[in-house]
Amino acid sequence: MKVLKKQTNSKMCLICGIENESGLKAPFYQMEDDTLVSIFEYKEFHQSYPGRVHGGMISCMLDELIGRAIWISEPNMWGVTVSLTVKFRKPVPYNTKLKAVGKITNSRSRIFEGVGELYDLDGNLLASAEATYFKLPLDKIADESDHEDVNIYVEDDVKEIN
Repeated sequence: MKVLKKQTNSKMCLICGIENESGLKAPFYQMEDDTLVSIFEYKEFHQSYPGRVHGGMISCMLDELIGRAIWISEPNMWGVTVSLTVKFRKPVPYNTKLKAVGKITNSRSRIFEGVGELYDLDGNLLASAEATYFKLPLDKIADESDHEDVNIYVEDDVKEIN
């Protein structure tokens, strides 16, 4: 499937922050079917039990993914999480590439809802989530001096994701 656009990263976000040493530094791509996709990798320090990623880190990724999906239709709107329900289906490994796919299922004037799924590259569903968010413009969330820290474009050459 073709990538239409790569979204921006931030400096210190746990999921997308390019300067966060403990973070995932995950890229996010708007796809031609209006889904948002990330190909990323958890590290060993994201574990709970040996060989498995901590459920909190899985939840963080799904929350970030769904919250960012609103940028596909409303690029100047940000999502503030109201609720997040995660189902853990299989152990999630670290030090291996994974694929997260999210989309908006309902959008109203002040609220939006979406779903997200986490897969291994063999197509096995590892975790899924449903979430609800308040819509807020960035200036209602962060001080103006912080705006450049949350909108950093990182170039890459990804054109398609299967």
